[in-house]
Amino acid sequence: MNNIIIFDTTLRDGEQSPGASLNINEKLEIARQLAILGVDVIEAGFPISSPGDFEAVKSVAKSVKGPVICGLARAIEKDIDAAYEAVKYSARPRIHVFLATSKIHMKYKLKKAEDEILRLAVASVKYARAKCADIEFSPEDASRTDRDFLHKVVEAVIAAGAVTVNIPDTVGYTTPFEFAEIIKGIKNNVPNIARCVISVHCHNDLGLSVSNSLAAVLNGAGQVECTINGLGERAGNASLEEIVMAIRTRNDIFKDISTGINTKELYKTSRLVSKLTGMIVQPNKAIVGSNAFSHEAGIHQDGVLKERITYEIMKPEDVGFEETRLVLGKHSGRHAFAERLKKLGFDLKKEQIDTAFDRFKALADKKKEIFDEDLETIVDEEIARIPEKFRLVHFYISSGDEVKPTATIKLRFNNKVLEASSTGDGPVDACYKAVDKITGMTGKLMDYQIRSVTSGKDALGEVSVKVSLKGSIVSGRGASTDIIEASVKAYLNAANKLVYTSKKS
Repeated sequence: MNNIIIFDTTLRDGEQSPGASLNINEKLEIARQLAILGVDVIEAGFPISSPGDFEAVKSVAKSVKGPVICGLARAIEKDIDAAYEAVKYSARPRIHVFLATSKIHMKYKLKKAEDEILRLAVASVKYARAKCADIEFSPEDASRTDRDFLHKVVEAVIAAGAVTVNIPDTVGYTTPFEFAEIIKGIKNNVPNIARCVISVHCHNDLGLSVSNSLAAVLNGAGQVECTINGLGERAGNASLEEIVMAIRTRNDIFKDISTGINTKELYKTSRLVSKLTGMIVQPNKAIVGSNAFSHEAGIHQDGVLKERITYEIMKPEDVGFEETRLVLGKHSGRHAFAERLKKLGFDLKKEQIDTAFDRFKALADKKKEIFDEDLETIVDEEIARIPEKFRLVHFYISSGDEVKPTATIKLRFNNKVLEASSTGDGPVDACYKAVDKITGMTGKLMDYQIRSVTSGKDALGEVSVKVSLKGSIVSGRGASTDIIEASVKAYLNAANKLVYTSKKS
């Protein structure tokens, strides 16, 4: 089994995302979780970049056991000195030296010729190797570097002592087919390549970072550099969780290839990084997004309930999710609805399920997502349902701080639609007085309570009332996303109860 080295650069390249700055304690917390996750190498920072980053890398090196602790350095002696002084406290220190090799970078950024770049690369690796045995070298912008020159640089730095050579797609320019050829070219044209590990570091500017990294793995790369949630410069880096789960899930393609990652820690790690960096994970993010194992479409829900693998290629618990989530909304089907009711402990007859499902669909058109509390309210009302002698058809209110509240109510009674209007102290009072006109029963409101069944601005509101009607105290309850509608339904529920109990007696 070929075990791919997972090099995590969340604390270095990931932290370079605008707005993702971390303090020392936050870096330590993430580093400890990365060790639990099982990454092989933690690139803890760029020590020369600031005193704070130096101290953070030093703290990680001192405190985190297990992974190799790496510090980044330019091909400059003071950078290498700083990197070594920060990582030397680790039982497994590494210095990562980089130097640009593409014509674009050499001409416009470094203003140096190939011979000078080659000399600097070799000298910096030798200088670093004198301090530390584990040296990694990156020819920056390798994917846009002349192939012959790239091969020459790689051969030279290996001879100078580099044990890992990283091939970065620094600007996310390459494609999987092209990147595969770059890796093949290195393996076929660098005589001493067997003495080192080929690593890849892909950026996501064209959305191809994971694909490029996986193409490299299939063609001989032994290390992949990546970040949690794909954090990083510009459009980010290859996502650690996507690479790991692609290798694991598609073992028919990645034969005899594995990683040492404890995948059950992926979701937890993702959430920790998101919380501490303030970089929100999009809901539809692969592997760790909140919707990654959620289904709302009725056809999908039905398939998953019958056999999970119809619509899920991974088990949610394998990446740290608790379970598949069937989201009840307007696209959901009867099967998922009935299953959720069973899970909530309701044992309803088919007729009751059918009626409750119709009410669920009506509510789903008003709300983005239906919560269990919404279902409980619907079912409670269905179980306790009495014949609706008076049924709300329509209501209209006019109200404001300088307007006399007025309500117009339409009710269905004995297959007729009756209408009445009234004013009141407020919109609810006006509605109740209009109802009184239609029913002929003047009720006195004894108690009125309102509560939010669920959270959110579109939450289902539940109104409970006690009404004195014809000498009896009758309770009523109604629910709706519109509080006025819920209030009218509660009042009518009380009136219908009185009619129903009177007939029974």
